Amino acid sequence: MPLVNNKVGDDCTVGTDKVLVDGKAQVDSLIKVVACYRHLASCVGGCTDSLQLRDELRQTREKALKLSVSICNHLTSHLRNKSLPEGQRKEMELLWVAFSSSLELLHVDMCKVFNISDIFSLANTDALVQTGLQGGGSEVAARALSLPDLNIAPNPTLPAGLESQERSTMEQEISQMDRMIDDMEMKVNVMRWMVESHGPQHAEALSSSDSASLALLSVDEEQPGHQPPCQRSNIHVLLLLFAVVLVAATLSVCIIFFT
Repeated sequence: MPLVNNKVGDDCTVGTDKVLVDGKAQVDSLIKVVACYRHLASCVGGCTDSLQLRDELRQTREKALKLSVSICNHLTSHLRNKSLPEGQRKEMELLWVAFSSSLELLHVDMCKVFNISDIFSLANTDALVQTGLQGGGSEVAARALSLPDLNIAPNPTLPAGLESQERSTMEQEISQMDRMIDDMEMKVNVMRWMVESHGPQHAEALSSSDSASLALLSVDEEQPGHQPPCQRSNIHVLLLLFAVVLVAATLSVCIIFFT
């Protein structure tokens, strides 16, 4: 009877599971940071645009790029492994789709910030659009970056040459992201339309208010004597049409008999 080394198989399974857990944690972190960057990017050129906002955008962008490089190396090395089991490969492909989609959103927002910041300079705050928004960006950015608070610039005045330096840095980072996306497509061939999502495991749980609302709706449907407002209005319309037809028929009969 051949001997089977179960310990080696168990170690490989544990190692693969740890790789998946690490990949999911990194992709989840990137999604939060990208969402934070999108929130901050929507304020550029508005009345909340300031030196502090530009600094928050820079810190968030640096965090996103750092995560992107780490995730790209992590997923690429494992997806190119021919010995990866089918189940783990499907999970890796799901992470790859989520990662590449987040990367594209980040690229779009970076280009948006790059173009809008060229139109609305902090040197002329009178030209900013009065959108009516007030604050709230620092707290969102701090949570996305897992920091108690962001390092706010102590000097509110705009240093000379800061905007041109920031634009040059952003231009380099956008080019770096372009190369990363092209390199990803060359190394890993994952067709997004072929990747099936599991769905329920990522679905949000119903809150207590949502559960109560669904319970009320189910009770209303179970009550035989209760009719929704839309059904009552339909009945009223039908009754009105029937009355109009009846009156028209009566008038027609009267005209025939009296002429």
